[in-house]
Amino acid sequence: MIEPHAPAPPRSPAPWSAPGGPDGPARLPVRPGTGRFLVLTGAFVCAACGLVYELELVALASYLMGDSVTQASVVLSVMVFAMGIGSLAAKRLRRLAAAGFGAVEATLALVGGCSAMALYAVFAWTGDWGGMWANGPRCMLVAFSLAIGLLIGAEVPLLMELIQRVRRQDAGGAVADLFAADYVGALVGGLAFPFLLLPFLGQLTGALLTGAVNAVVGGALVLGLFRRDLTRRAWWLLLIGNGLVLAVLASAAVLVDDFERAARQAMYGEYVRVALQTGVKEVVLAGGTDGRPLDIYFDGRLRVSGRDELRFHEALVHPAMTGPHARVLILGGGDGLAVREVLRHSGVDRVDVVELDAEVVRLARTDPALSALNEHAFGDPRVRVTTADAFGWLRGANPATYDVVVSDLPDPGITASTKLYSQEFYGLARRVLAPGGRLVVHAGPVAAGPRVYWTVEATVRAAGLRTAPYGTGSRRTGSAAGPDHTPAERSRAPRDWGFVLAARTDPRPRLDPDGPGPSVLTEASLAAGERATRRTRIGGLPASTLVHPRY
Repeated sequence: MIEPHAPAPPRSPAPWSAPGGPDGPARLPVRPGTGRFLVLTGAFVCAACGLVYELELVALASYLMGDSVTQASVVLSVMVFAMGIGSLAAKRLRRLAAAGFGAVEATLALVGGCSAMALYAVFAWTGDWGGMWANGPRCMLVAFSLAIGLLIGAEVPLLMELIQRVRRQDAGGAVADLFAADYVGALVGGLAFPFLLLPFLGQLTGALLTGAVNAVVGGALVLGLFRRDLTRRAWWLLLIGNGLVLAVLASAAVLVDDFERAARQAMYGEYVRVALQTGVKEVVLAGGTDGRPLDIYFDGRLRVSGRDELRFHEALVHPAMTGPHARVLILGGGDGLAVREVLRHSGVDRVDVVELDAEVVRLARTDPALSALNEHAFGDPRVRVTTADAFGWLRGANPATYDVVVSDLPDPGITASTKLYSQEFYGLARRVLAPGGRLVVHAGPVAAGPRVYWTVEATVRAAGLRTAPYGTGSRRTGSAAGPDHTPAERSRAPRDWGFVLAARTDPRPRLDPDGPGPSVLTEASLAAGERATRRTRIGGLPASTLVHPRY
């Protein structure tokens, strides 16, 4: 609840205030109307910066720690709580409104601007310590959310005091004017982050630039417009403080590329060759030269390990290719590795690939290591690639078109993938299956996540398909890409993959006796994987839907 504004009772002048005292009208170097406009402009810019800090924490936490819904909920709820505490605490600073606002903005610019680099550093260099520090990155996320929220919350009472010192008006009018500037600024900051800062500058540089803007505007407002409200000592301390903050932010911006390379090496190893932000996700390619296996990371998750990707892709594709397979649809699979396995089968006339990220397909075509690994699959004239969201694309696809549908999509526990593991999605996939067609779904690890796996299986059945669950093992710890991906969690990653083969009639996972012989997968290992998976069954699980996701 917003308190009606009341001037502070007369007291002796505070040591940070100018001799005239804080209770009378501010002695401004400009007309009151201009001064009021400048205060509201400062509120607008500071609000935009504050929202950028919030969104930057949410985005970085989702990238570093997984499960964007959880991370967003933690960041936003902690920050809103802290804003309330900060607003209450700032009531004690109203008699020192100009000096207090200057100090708050300088501190906020430093903490908010450096928060992304600090979180990235903690995650990269200490995230795999384990023990008492196992949740260290998450604790740091909460600490930054709390600190930034406290500082943002302190802005409004101080700005209210400043705008009333420029020209007294009724409390309701002052609140309306200030909150209008604040909310419009939040809109601008909210749009600037995804459309300007993130794609053009990245998270680290974008946060540093926001901090610099915050420091310049907050410092200019206080040191310029309200300089006569400050003692000489307060003016110089705020000037030096803002100068130091800008120096720290500028130094960090100069070093940010070297810092990012060092952090990536700490996270992914020393053989990182490609690291880019595609607009959909961050893609990192490590190794793939001088005999080193290629590892592919999407948003910090190990998506493909060159050491044993054959185990995954052969188990994903070959059982589904037993039967008619002239027309094949691959949902996801922009790395081309599932396409490679499909093309090994004779009788394939057409392969349609629906991949959301065109940049991943470009890498699969042009990167020497990745294109060699997928055997230049996208160069085959039978392959056609469409850049689209799989869910939306299926809604417009012709029914009864494909003999095989391969769902090679990210783990179901990742929030962005939830709709791609829903009953509605599998209903659309069922619609495009030709008579006798098969659907195969990568459903996440079985041993480490049996409830998620069997929820996927129950959801496929709820869409009107009969299912055959099976799985395969991995030789390498860390090769299953789940929803969480701190270094410590990667070191404990499961050593298996689970799949669901589905059709309108009872399917049976087996290899085509007339098909190509897989390099790793055998009838015996396939049968063993089926038996092992069935032993983990959890019955009675409800299906996951768009409006009620279960993962």
